[in-house]
Amino acid sequence: MTTAITIWMQFAICVLTIGIAGPALCRSGDVIAEKCGMSGSWVGLILLASVTSLPELVIGASAVTIATMPDIAVGDALGSCVFNLAILVVLDFLQRGESVYRRARVGHVLSAGFGVVLIGVVGLNVLLDRSGIGLGVGHVGSYTFVIVILYALAMRTVFSYEKEHRADYVEEIAERYPQLTLKRALLHYAIGAAFIVAAGVWLPFVAGTLADTMGWRTTFVGTLLVAAVTSLPELAVTVSAFRLGALDMAIANLLGSNLFDMAIVAVDDILYTKGPILSHVSPIHAVSALSAMIMTGIAIVGLLYRPRKRLFGAIGWISFGLFVMYLINSYVLYVHYE
Repeated sequence: MTTAITIWMQFAICVLTIGIAGPALCRSGDVIAEKCGMSGSWVGLILLASVTSLPELVIGASAVTIATMPDIAVGDALGSCVFNLAILVVLDFLQRGESVYRRARVGHVLSAGFGVVLIGVVGLNVLLDRSGIGLGVGHVGSYTFVIVILYALAMRTVFSYEKEHRADYVEEIAERYPQLTLKRALLHYAIGAAFIVAAGVWLPFVAGTLADTMGWRTTFVGTLLVAAVTSLPELAVTVSAFRLGALDMAIANLLGSNLFDMAIVAVDDILYTKGPILSHVSPIHAVSALSAMIMTGIAIVGLLYRPRKRLFGAIGWISFGLFVMYLINSYVLYVHYE
């Protein structure tokens, strides 16, 4: 009992550290982007998405190098994608009146589409590598090169799209932080990053011990528990951006984080020296990949169809579909026995 309480306390400290440092880090990133005159969507997709995904990057790196737990690394990346998409349900619930999908820019479909492709590449190779038919160069899987190329293509394509549609967000770049300087924002950014790195290195070990203590599988812990914790910055920043009226920044942060999370899989594969990382993880991760793809598809339908009706007067049917898929994914992972 004492051991379990100690582990849970350590886990709570990690949650608290990431939950506090994450929003501070992302707010600093928002200030930095504002001083550089960037759009809300571009800020969310690139700057906020990369910094809010810092816990996943650190956890993945430490999980495959120090802790030697590839399931934690891959489960965290894919689980974070599912959790990020579930955050859209929270936004829709907070939005009164019309659905968030009616207010959001259609341009988000571009990053969402790239998200489907990247997540699909990872999910497919989880099945291929576990079947022994995957290709690799040394200890690195061939999919890593594909992921890197697709991620770079996604960033370039979205940048070109934002540049062409700059007139659409002229109003968004009005100064919101006149009291903060760029130098001060950079300092806050560095401090927040340091705390997240510290908690991120510690968390994989806590998660592994927690799995043993509670009798859970590392796949379940990595995909649900750790993914939820490392997605706290996304949740906090997304809700904060929404309350500030920057809905497009909030949605771009979530979709951009999913792209970055898939790039993290490539980094983890390079750092994992025992062979292609996806050949050393449970095939159940393919369920998370498929769930994330389905949820992204549902979000794309909402962004294009822009539904008016809301179920129970609270959320739209698009968000209801996202919530159901999140529950299905969680249930399958929990009941799975390796």
